[in-house]
Amino acid sequence: MESRLQRIFLTLIRGIVVFLFLQAGPAFADPKVEALELEPLIVREPDRRTVDIDQIDSENFEIGVFGGVMNVEDFGSNSVVGIRAAYHVTEDFFVEGTYGQTELGLTSFEKLSGGAQIISNANRDMTYYNVSIGWNIFPGESFVAGRWAFKGGLYAIAGVGSTEFGGDDLFTINAGMGYRFIATDWLAIHVDVRDHIFESDLLGTKETKHNVEFSGGLTFFF
Repeated sequence: MESRLQRIFLTLIRGIVVFLFLQAGPAFADPKVEALELEPLIVREPDRRTVDIDQIDSENFEIGVFGGVMNVEDFGSNSVVGIRAAYHVTEDFFVEGTYGQTELGLTSFEKLSGGAQIISNANRDMTYYNVSIGWNIFPGESFVAGRWAFKGGLYAIAGVGSTEFGGDDLFTINAGMGYRFIATDWLAIHVDVRDHIFESDLLGTKETKHNVEFSGGLTFFF
């Protein structure tokens, strides 16, 4: 009987202790845990690197010089020099004006005739000017040494103008292709091949003449 009363008493004591512990739970909480729970969350901002971006010129005008070799039909190949100016209407199309000059060589007849000349020395300077429309057919980038990328592209060009040749002014059609290599934001390098086509009867028969020009040059944007 006595053991039974002891068990009942101990059970009652356990219940009171559990009840008091639950009521006083926050007071027995670990202060370190509470401090961690109350500590505000700190988000560290990443360090951002400053990047300098080149200011690319947006001007649409281009002017420059060129030089090369021009093969004038019947008169051989001779050096040619000139100037060109262009206006870029859109990213795909541009308008270009060109002025060039070359000095004619001797024809086969003049070489074999022992000094007879078809045209005088005063008329051997051939000059031409034209206005053309260019089309950037393959714009893109050129890579140098696998490290540097430069803008550029292949273009087609054609136009009309006039050629002063042997004392006559001849209506001329020109057509060709070129490659523009943009070295900096203000300088471009050109490589061109063009055919200057006109009709001439200087040698007695009126014929269509094809005069192919190979040239390279520099142009400046402004």
